[in-house]
Amino acid sequence: MFLVCEQDQVWAQGRGFVQFPGAAGVDCGVGLCNAGGGLGWEGRQVWIPPLMQCSLCPALYNYDARGPDELSLQIGDTVHILETYEGWYRGYTLRKKSKKGIFPASYIHLKEAIVEGKGQHETVIPNELPLIQEVTTTLREWSIIWRQLYVQDNREMFRSVRHMIYDLIEWRSQILSGTLPQDELKELKKKVTAKIDYGNRILDLDLVVRDEDGNILDPEQSSTISLFRAHEIASKQVEERLQEEKSQKQNIDINRQAKFAATPSFALFVNLKNVVCKIGEDAEVLMSLYDPLESKFISENYLVRWSSCGLPKDIDRLHNLRAVFTDLGSKDLKREKISFVCQIVRVGRMELRDNNTRKLTSGLRRPFGVAVMDVTDIINGKVDDEDKQHFIPFQPVAGENDFLQTVINKVIAAKEVNHKGQGLWVTLKLLPGDIHQIRKEFPHLVDRSTAVARKMGFPEIIMPGDVRNDIYVTLVQGDFDKGSKTTAKNVEVTVSVYDEDGKRLESVIFPGAGDEAISEYKSVIYYQVKQPRWFETVKVAIPIEDVNRSHLRFTFRHRSSQDSKDKSEKIFALAFVKLMRYDGTTLRDGEHDLIVYKAEAKKLEDASTYLSLPSTKIELEEKGHSATGKSMQNLGSCTISKDSFQISTLVCSTKLTQNVDLLGLLKWRSNTSLLHQNLKQLMKVDGGEVVKFLQDTLDALFNIMMENSESETFDTLVFDALVFIIGLIADRKFQHFNPVLETYIKKHFSATLAYT
Repeated sequence: MFLVCEQDQVWAQGRGFVQFPGAAGVDCGVGLCNAGGGLGWEGRQVWIPPLMQCSLCPALYNYDARGPDELSLQIGDTVHILETYEGWYRGYTLRKKSKKGIFPASYIHLKEAIVEGKGQHETVIPNELPLIQEVTTTLREWSIIWRQLYVQDNREMFRSVRHMIYDLIEWRSQILSGTLPQDELKELKKKVTAKIDYGNRILDLDLVVRDEDGNILDPEQSSTISLFRAHEIASKQVEERLQEEKSQKQNIDINRQAKFAATPSFALFVNLKNVVCKIGEDAEVLMSLYDPLESKFISENYLVRWSSCGLPKDIDRLHNLRAVFTDLGSKDLKREKISFVCQIVRVGRMELRDNNTRKLTSGLRRPFGVAVMDVTDIINGKVDDEDKQHFIPFQPVAGENDFLQTVINKVIAAKEVNHKGQGLWVTLKLLPGDIHQIRKEFPHLVDRSTAVARKMGFPEIIMPGDVRNDIYVTLVQGDFDKGSKTTAKNVEVTVSVYDEDGKRLESVIFPGAGDEAISEYKSVIYYQVKQPRWFETVKVAIPIEDVNRSHLRFTFRHRSSQDSKDKSEKIFALAFVKLMRYDGTTLRDGEHDLIVYKAEAKKLEDASTYLSLPSTKIELEEKGHSATGKSMQNLGSCTISKDSFQISTLVCSTKLTQNVDLLGLLKWRSNTSLLHQNLKQLMKVDGGEVVKFLQDTLDALFNIMMENSESETFDTLVFDALVFIIGLIADRKFQHFNPVLETYIKKHFSATLAYT
């Protein structure tokens, strides 16, 4: 066997064939001939038989033939290898034995086999356990049916076959590993044969008859009567298995219903598969839960930043855009309607039709459109299909100036949306439990990388250890005078948090779950609108110790389409609100009419200029001023503008209360002279507020008892307070807090005197 190269003459002698002088395009290198566009196996190579006696191997990848001498492969094809040469094989597939050709060796997984007979009567038998052969044949047969079920959209049967295929693949791997002890291997073989027989039955395939050890009976070696009896036994076993499966399914459904009924907390799992929208620029995709009857959002946003090329900006999350909307309770499940709302905000030029990008301002947040889906049936548990991909049609804003909130309500009211194929693809599933339970019970859906969007408000049960200090700030609306301009301003609101010394707190604002914390939040801009309505919510999370020194600052700026003009635009007004009230309680929940102050831009940036001034119209009136009177001029270097601005806040804190009486008890050490009064006042505090701070309240009561053990001054009052709290939890309204009390007693209670 030899190879000789002389210039472009190639001679080869080997396995019964000779290569004569080559055609144009054939080089002298050792390798495959690429003349005429195809790879010629009959070229100058020396082909030899494979090392194994014969190889019957599966194809790992698809391979498209690029010439007449090559063989096309489909993943899973069984290939019989005849010859091999430097990274290439020659052979044929079992589905078409007449067609022989060459294919890359790297596309094939080698397996030893035995050949019986020759030519047309040649039979290739895999050199492996009979059960492994049966599993392999079964998987090939089922996979064809599985594909048909997908095409026919038979979802229930599709899922059943998928689970069976996955089980057989896993068990096959375990048997092939050769690491199982004999008793475990025997047990596993029984499971495999039972699964194959069960699967064949539900797919209306032939029933396989076996002996006691699960081996297929040979009709040539078994009598007709023994085959008939074996068939009867096999039929009976499969029938019993069908009944067992049916019973298990019913029990699972019953247990699921019971579990949901007993669980005080739920979460909606969302997997964003794709966003199909012609945006043309970068965008923010903001998803949240919405109550259409109350016209309000009930959860934080889940934020995905989408690039102009139609993919997530964080490309590592391409197939992992998952979130859970947690803390949903029985009241949420009873809501008449719940919608899953997606708002798309374009980030770029003021107007898309402007093309001279060099001269235009970039990075502006502009409204683009919304997509809404009614998820009431999913939340109520009537629909449960985590594999179903839902298409949520997209509705663009009219002229990029409709308020996003208005478009949401329009889409909810409309029967259908003219989406032109644009929208979102998502999968949805309701999960029982809080975030810790969900991560434990549904690890295939929810892991540490899954974004957690909390409800805007407390869950029905607040377990000890669930420390939270979130303030939700919603930009509601404003009214801005055009001033010296000929048209209304393009107002952008910037939200930030500052301390009393004028230092900005960094990374305390969260625009949405799944995104980084930021130091400044910029609102959507509505073009030349005098009375913008935003309804944009951000979460502000500040360390407990910094809250009493902090305030929210809102600055207003006109944004110009032209970059050169935009750079010269300064802040034209400011509004602010302190997070702590004068009595030590936190900012009240609800809407706040803030005073809009005007001054020079530099002065507005100095906290000392405005912090001593009233921040809301109510405060202004309490101080004896009028927002429209002449006395408004006597407010230092700031003047009150005719502009108006409204925000809404919601405090979700397990450490900061809005109740003065409860605050007095929690901070009893700061003024012990009021302790007697504070203990009495506790019994007048709303039960809902007490259970929110259950652990801190109980700690305070037991500490009062421990630190005043020498006298009995407070014993009766503390006892009455404890009876009041236990009575609250015994009440039907708060009975779901019973596990919280039990957890406190088992893990946190340590007052030895009280115990005695």
